[in-house]
Amino acid sequence: MTVTLFEAGIGADRALVLADGAPVQAHFERHEGVRVGSIHGARLVKRLERRGIVALAGGEEALLQPLPAVTEGSVLRVEVVREALPEAGRPRLPKVRAVFGFPPRAVGELAAGPDLRARLPMVTLVGGPGPDRLEEAGWGEVVALAQSGHLPFPGGLLTITPTPAMTVIDVDGPGEPLALAEAAATAVARALRLFDIGGGIVVDFPSLQGRAARTRLDGVLAEALAGLGAHERTATNGFGLVQIVRPRLRSSLIEQVRAPGFGALELLRRAAREAPGPCSLILHPREAAWLATRPALTDALACVRGGAVGLRADPAMAIAAGDVVPGQTPGL
Repeated sequence: MTVTLFEAGIGADRALVLADGAPVQAHFERHEGVRVGSIHGARLVKRLERRGIVALAGGEEALLQPLPAVTEGSVLRVEVVREALPEAGRPRLPKVRAVFGFPPRAVGELAAGPDLRARLPMVTLVGGPGPDRLEEAGWGEVVALAQSGHLPFPGGLLTITPTPAMTVIDVDGPGEPLALAEAAATAVARALRLFDIGGGIVVDFPSLQGRAARTRLDGVLAEALAGLGAHERTATNGFGLVQIVRPRLRSSLIEQVRAPGFGALELLRRAAREAPGPCSLILHPREAAWLATRPALTDALACVRGGAVGLRADPAMAIAAGDVVPGQTPGL
C-alpha cells in the first residue's frame, strides 16, 4: 500500500511517499523562487548568443532559451521549464521559454505553477500539534542519508556526489563484482526515486569481465529502473560505467539539504512543534545570516509559538544542526 504524507511548514513544505511503511520518495519545496509551469511577464535585460537573461518580478533573473527575435527592454510572456538549481559556487538560474499570447504590459507572475501538494495525488495531511507523523515515518533518517550522500544496501554502499556537470554515484563493497553490481543496481534505482535525482547521472559499478556479465547487469538495471519515468541509459562499458539521463526540473533532495537555508528551515519546523513561548534559535553563522534576511519566517514562528523569536549565530554549531532555547537571549 502506498501512502503520501504531506506537511505544510514555515517557509517550506515536505512530503514522504511510503510503500508498505518504508519511504520511497522524499520531497522538500521552499516557498520562494519560481515553480515549473508558472507563466510570467518578463523583461529581456541582456541578449546572449542564442539565449538571453530576463528579469522576473522582485528582480529575480532567469535564463531564456531559445532567444526570440525581440530587443533588450521588451516585455514578453515566458513559462518556467526548470527551477533554480543550488549548485556549489555558481547557482544556476531558472530556465524559461517564450510562449504564445499577447505580450504582458508589465513584469509579474501571470499564472502559478503547481506546488508540491498539487503534484502529489491523494495526500494525507500531517503536522500541527500531536505526534510528529512525518518524523515517525522516517523524515529525519532520509534527510541524514541525503546530507551524508551515502546510501547503504545489502553488501555495499552508494556514495552520491552532485557536481555542476552531473551526479556521480560510486559503488563500493567487498563482495564478488557481479553480485555486488546487481545489488547496487537495485540501490541506484532506489536512490534516484528517494532523492528525486535528475539530469545526467554516472554510476561507477565494479569492473566486470566479459560481455555476458555486463549484459546480465544491464538486464538487472533495466528491471530496477522500470516505472522510474522518462529516462535514457547507456549499456555498461568495460570500466563498469553507466550513464543515466532523466529530466531535471528542480533540485534533488541531496542538493536541497546542502543549500543555504535548509538547516534553518528544519530548525523552524522543530521550534514550531516544541513548547510555546518566546525562544532563541541558535544556528551556524551561514544559516543564521540566511534566516536574518527573511524576517517573515521568524515572524510566522512567533505567531505559532505565541512569543518573540530571537536569533544567535554560533560558529561551533554544525551547518545542519541548530538549537531552540526557551526564553530570550541576545540576538545577532
